[in-house]
Amino acid sequence: MAIDALVKPLLALPLFKGLTPLQLTEIVRCAERIIYRPGDVIIAEDEASDAAIVIVSGNSIRINDNGDAPQKSGGETLPEGVMIAELAMFIEIVHATTVIAQGQVKALRLTRQKMHEMMEADASLAQHFSSCIVTRLKLLAKDVKAVDTLIGAVTTAPQSPPTRANVPVEAHPA
Repeated sequence: MAIDALVKPLLALPLFKGLTPLQLTEIVRCAERIIYRPGDVIIAEDEASDAAIVIVSGNSIRINDNGDAPQKSGGETLPEGVMIAELAMFIEIVHATTVIAQGQVKALRLTRQKMHEMMEADASLAQHFSSCIVTRLKLLAKDVKAVDTLIGAVTTAPQSPPTRANVPVEAHPA
């Protein structure tokens, strides 16, 4: 597959927006190119990962731990262009789900070792990824704070006094 066709999926991913064409090309050159056959496990739940996977072409499906689809629709279909286990190219992670190729899937495997080597060689690449991750963490913290505020408002809401049925004034003893 031509290098341009492999760079194209990265251009659509927020983590790679803002990188130079040379940086993107170098990332693709260092990536492992993999072809999964129908039914191949792309990632497996509870297994450690050392790489992110970018689906270049083909579809895959995310399933839960016991092999059953988490939704009645048969699982969550992951389309072309999606990145699986994004943080695995930076830090150690354990997969929380299983992803299986539905048909032939062509993918790029971005290993932690290669990404670390590239960031050591190009400080601006490391700065870019760091900035993206910090921005996401700030958004996550803001969302968590908003949820916490909502939960706090629900649990600390003043209790209204018990209501009495409307009883005619004449019925009340004097």
